[in-house]
Amino acid sequence: MYTVAICEDEAAFRDEFSVRRKNMSFKEIDLKSLKINPFVMLGDEWALLSAGNEKKHNTMTIAWGSMGIMWNKPIFITVVRPQRYTKEFVDNNDLFSISFYPEKDKKALEILGTKSGKDCDKISESGLTPLFIDNTVAFEEATTVFICKKLHGGQQLNPADFVDKTLDQTNYPDKDYHYYYTGEIIKILQKD
Repeated sequence: MYTVAICEDEAAFRDEFSVRRKNMSFKEIDLKSLKINPFVMLGDEWALLSAGNEKKHNTMTIAWGSMGIMWNKPIFITVVRPQRYTKEFVDNNDLFSISFYPEKDKKALEILGTKSGKDCDKISESGLTPLFIDNTVAFEEATTVFICKKLHGGQQLNPADFVDKTLDQTNYPDKDYHYYYTGEIIKILQKD
């Protein structure tokens, strides 16, 4: 069982209820005991991609990604548009987290997906509480957290490689093609 520490500076801005929850614990689970539907968790419920450390970190909402086995390792592949501030943190850190949330936190994920951490303190505005696990950041309110070690990344999608050309037209009207990152899932934590 893990009890995670939250960033005290950001926690000071939380209300009393949020502060009381700071000792909530996660349990590490074995990958093979994980029972999820990735199509629901990513497509309907969304998730957060987070990277950084206690001094400087950022997060963004994701609804696109993939998980499976690659290079004989359990992996999560995430994509980030070039203008996203979170990209700097994923590029400059060896670890990142993917975390999943209950429906009640959807408004917070909307804030984290539409605002930039460069322009405002969107994390405080969201009401979520940062926590630090194994030299990366996630959030206390998550129900499930994947800690991922970056294996490959920073390569931008090439529009010439689309076989279905409508994907380019539909998803990239601004030609801001995603960079993709493959992370080995090195730890999975779930709430008790």
